[in-house]
Amino acid sequence: MAESVNQRLVDQYTEIARLAGGLAHEIKNPLSTIRLNMELLAEDFSAEPDNPLHRRALAKVQVVQRECQRLQDLLDDFLNFAKVRRLKLEPASLNQAVRRVLGFFEPKAKQAKIEVIDYLAADLPTVLLDAEAMDGALLNLVLNAQQAMPEGGQLVVRTFPTADGVALELIDTGCGMDEHTLSHIFDAFFSTKPAGSGLGLPTARKIIEAHGGQIVAQSEPGRGTRFTVKFPVPARLPAGPVIQQIPSGSGD
Repeated sequence: MAESVNQRLVDQYTEIARLAGGLAHEIKNPLSTIRLNMELLAEDFSAEPDNPLHRRALAKVQVVQRECQRLQDLLDDFLNFAKVRRLKLEPASLNQAVRRVLGFFEPKAKQAKIEVIDYLAADLPTVLLDAEAMDGALLNLVLNAQQAMPEGGQLVVRTFPTADGVALELIDTGCGMDEHTLSHIFDAFFSTKPAGSGLGLPTARKIIEAHGGQIVAQSEPGRGTRFTVKFPVPARLPAGPVIQQIPSGSGD
C-alpha cells in the first residue's frame, strides 16, 4: 500500500515537473527574442556615445538586459530543480567527491579571501553516489558558504564515519542566520539575497535525500553556519550501478 502511494506521488511530481518545464521553456523563447533585440538596441545607442539622448536610452536598455539575465538565471535554476533525474548510483569515495568540488572552488575561494581548511578522515567506508549530481549538490553548499562571507573568512570541511555511514560537515565563519531564516532555507524560492533564486539549497537537499542521505543546518547570527550531510553505507555493495529516480521538487 505504501509503495503504491509513493509511486502515485512520484507520478504526480513527474507530471508537475513536465508541465512546469514546458511552461519555463515557453517563457525562455520570447525572453531570448527580447534579449537579442536589447543587444541590437544597445549597439545602436552605443554608436553615438556623446549624444545625451542616446546615453539615457542606453542606460535604460542596460537595465532591461540585466533583468533579462536575472530571469534567464532563474529559469535555468528552476528547470534544474524541477526536472526528474535518474541517478546512476555507484560505489564511490565521499572524500574524492569533496576534493573535486574544493578543487573547482579554489580559484573562487582565493578571490573571495576564503581560507578552506579540510579535515577529511582517512579510510572512510564506500558509499553509493551519482558523481555528477553529488558534485552539483556539494557545489551549491560551498557557494552558499561563500555568499555568507562577503568579506572573506574560513570554511572548514570535514568528513568522518558515523555509526551507520559517513558524514560531511561544512562550517563557515559567515554572517549566520536567525531562526526564521534557518527554518526556511530549504523552501523553494526562499532567499535573503537580492539576486538569489532560492533554489540552490532545495536542489542540494533533493539530491542528497535521493542518495538516501539527510542534511541539517545549524546557525546563529554573527557566528556562522554548519551544514551536516549524512549518507548511509550499504550493507552490501551492488555488482553494478543502481538507477534511482528523483521526483521533481515539491518545495518543502
